[in-house]
Amino acid sequence: MVRRYELSDAAFALVAELLPANGRRGGQWQDHRTVLNGIFWMLHAGAQWRELPERYGKWQTVYWRYNRWRRDGTIDRMLERLHLTLDADGRIDVDLWCIDATQIRGSRAAAGARRTAGKKRPRRA
Repeated sequence: MVRRYELSDAAFALVAELLPANGRRGGQWQDHRTVLNGIFWMLHAGAQWRELPERYGKWQTVYWRYNRWRRDGTIDRMLERLHLTLDADGRIDVDLWCIDATQIRGSRAAAGARRTAGKKRPRRA
């Protein structure tokens, strides 16, 4: 059974060849699929790394692998592969645009208003 936000066999097969090989001498890497599932859990949950469920392995392993793959472009290559596959299947709507309309209130000075220099506020009694 595949849990929510975890890779199915078909999804993992799309990106498996983009991941580094695990055949060198010394300590062997933890299973890439388990680590990817841990990364997806973290991205979904927005939790602290130390809160990663044990089924994904040590949080440090998932954290360092995520950072390494992000820096060396592995994650970018995986996203590109998935994007091209979805586009070839006609599952991407190129006419859809999403804009974030989050608003944060700023001070009047942030909008260009002048600050009153040297003017003190009256003391409260």
